[in-house]
Amino acid sequence: MRFLWVERCVRLFFLLCAFGSVAVTIGIVASLIGEALRFFSRVSPIDFLFGLTWAPYTLPTGEVSGFGAIPLFTGTALITLVAMAVAIPCGTMIAVYLSEYATSSVRQIFKPLLETLAGIPTLVYGFFAATTLAPILREIAGFFQISIASESALNAGLVMGIMILPYMSSLCEDALHRLPTSLREGSMGLGATSSETIVRVLLPAAFPNLMAAFLLSLSRAIGETMIVVMAAGLAANLTFNPLEAVTTVTVQIVNLLTGEQEFDNAKTLAAFGLGFVLFILTLFLNILALYGIKRYKRIYG
Repeated sequence: MRFLWVERCVRLFFLLCAFGSVAVTIGIVASLIGEALRFFSRVSPIDFLFGLTWAPYTLPTGEVSGFGAIPLFTGTALITLVAMAVAIPCGTMIAVYLSEYATSSVRQIFKPLLETLAGIPTLVYGFFAATTLAPILREIAGFFQISIASESALNAGLVMGIMILPYMSSLCEDALHRLPTSLREGSMGLGATSSETIVRVLLPAAFPNLMAAFLLSLSRAIGETMIVVMAAGLAANLTFNPLEAVTTVTVQIVNLLTGEQEFDNAKTLAAFGLGFVLFILTLFLNILALYGIKRYKRIYG
């Protein structure tokens, strides 16, 4: 009876932990939605989502202007695209090497090192972007007589791609390593080479988990702040040129909530509007990842 009572207490404790995490999540989402609704009651959602100028201010009469978030969305997309252009091919190739070509001893050394690199603070990457990579990019651009801003989307995107590279390569390597050995043996038994086996058998078989790794890494890149502040700046420019300075949604959220702010002001409430849009976007990416895994998942005996 005593052991039964202890088991019930442990089960109740686990239930409370699970309920607490769900309750906290619901509370965060509810507060975000509530503040976002307050913001959209003062600023038109159409003007906010499709406006081309981000210079928010509120007149003494209560009139608001400059809440167009398109430059922020464009800057976020531009930096994210540069980061994923670095992380996806490099991360996939690193994963293929560790899973298919590296010996077990090499894999046991480099896999923990990759996972350790994923824990480096983003502030360190920001210092690297501002003090090391930015001068190198200016010298390369000057050699080719190309104009590049001291703080640019290219600088931030390259460093962000390096930051998420260990995260993506580790997830992709796990996806490839978990594939059954019978796939490799069957392909090579039919006369395929190692590279043909990887391209035609293993990568398609691991595609659902690889896609999930890509989308989760994409969510990580969209939510990054410190690297953008130090490498791309705060200027909300509407541009598709990666050589110019831009800013992102997360940077502006931090900027709007920094210092002594009045939370009854539309400019401050804009941070919650941006946070709500970012929440919807990342939620959509996660749902898309789960759907892709479920839709294309194959069962191997």
